[in-house]
Amino acid sequence: MKLLFVVSGNVKPFTITPFIQAQGEALQDKGVELSYFRIEGGGLKNYFKHIYYLRKQIQTNRVDLIHAHYSLSGCVAVLAGRKIPVVLSLMGTDALGDFVGEKRIKLSSRFFILLTWLVQPFLKAIISKSSEVEKIVYRKKISYVIPNGVQLDKFIASEEGFRSRLGLKADVNYILFLGSPLDKNKNYRLAQEAVRLLKRSDVELINVFNVAHELVIQYLNSVNVFVSCSFSEGSANVIKEAMACNCPMVVTKAGDAEWVIGEEPGCFISSFDPAQFASDIALALDFSKNHRRTNGRQRITDIGLDSDSVTKKLMQVYRTVLNNK
Repeated sequence: MKLLFVVSGNVKPFTITPFIQAQGEALQDKGVELSYFRIEGGGLKNYFKHIYYLRKQIQTNRVDLIHAHYSLSGCVAVLAGRKIPVVLSLMGTDALGDFVGEKRIKLSSRFFILLTWLVQPFLKAIISKSSEVEKIVYRKKISYVIPNGVQLDKFIASEEGFRSRLGLKADVNYILFLGSPLDKNKNYRLAQEAVRLLKRSDVELINVFNVAHELVIQYLNSVNVFVSCSFSEGSANVIKEAMACNCPMVVTKAGDAEWVIGEEPGCFISSFDPAQFASDIALALDFSKNHRRTNGRQRITDIGLDSDSVTKKLMQVYRTVLNNK
């Protein structure tokens, strides 16, 4: 099978978004002949300029199937691919909007939601990252809910951690926030306010952003508690990655977070109220003190979010599309 991924190339410092890269590597391990087409630069005009470049690449290197990530990339793929079947992954913001507060989205993101509606008749399969994202899909016969998987061989769980290597103190309880503090949807303020309300000198909030995945893994294995405060998500990869590292956590009910953590001890679903979030962090810190780590890694395997299980589901979608063709 010759497969082409159409992706945005604007995620710095990465060439391709790490979870898409990981998905591609897993497919290649299954024998898929995979190539990439990166849409570089922002803006609607720039995206549609890439229709010509993508068409040239397809003419030079014929493929059986195109898998586009995000609806705007899907529009480019449909217009360039012509008779080549296109599978589209809806990631979150393209279906739900770009959130700037609780139940508030950017006005401009409504345009991309409209694009997600308009492109659907020209697709052969639509993959949503969560059931919440799938609500925008009206072509249910070609709709699949397949969250991104976790490469368990890379996201290891270490009892010892890496505090010395990371320069972290042995006697401090660290709360980890992964993501841009400037991204309003990630809601860093909630983490800051909750930690302030704890009024504990032995607790420190650390923010890690734009670092290599290897460092992310080390931090998740070294901190006491991971927090995610987002207003909205498709299916947050970082929560699954934290689970794979057996890290206690407190997260808001965004995307499929509640389903992912289930009733795993040491993992808490909280609210956007700082006092409640602080209270749940205190519970997670107590769990960390008494038990140290969770059994979240087993939970990831049990619900089929390991990379191998997800890759098999993707392969089945591809085969269905090609058989129908």
